Amino acid sequence: MKLNLPQYDFIIKNEGDKSFIFDALRKKFVTLTPEEEVRQRFVATLINQKGYPAGRIGNEISLNLNNTKRRCDTVVYDKFGSPCVIIEYKAPNIEITQEVFNQITRYNYVLRVSYIIVTNGIRSFCCKIDYSNKSYNFLKEIPFYNEIENCI
Repeated sequence: MKLNLPQYDFIIKNEGDKSFIFDALRKKFVTLTPEEEVRQRFVATLINQKGYPAGRIGNEISLNLNNTKRRCDTVVYDKFGSPCVIIEYKAPNIEITQEVFNQITRYNYVLRVSYIIVTNGIRSFCCKIDYSNKSYNFLKEIPFYNEIENCI
């Protein structure tokens, strides 16, 4: 499937029948799965087109949810080091369903971010959470970093 994300030049290596992509944020090679390609291209888009500082983005961030270790695919932090965006990736063949949103909102019980993004590389959804009104709004586009850096 053709992703709805720009192409970037990534460092890819092959070992046997497996391909690996260099994750510049984690500073290591990771298995190149369809979901990982979505992650790498989406993060590159945030950095190169939306002005997100690479130093404020983390991949595979651990958290503790109901005494169970979980991992957020990507977390974006504000200038104070507080989480302000959670991003959940799916492979392009996986539909974005309510269950995907349920998964990311469970993570948000712990992190309490202002923005939630879900993408499969073809379709992306971004919600701004309004805690005072206990509501959320879907945004038409992924915001630029300067629009969210003081989000909390």
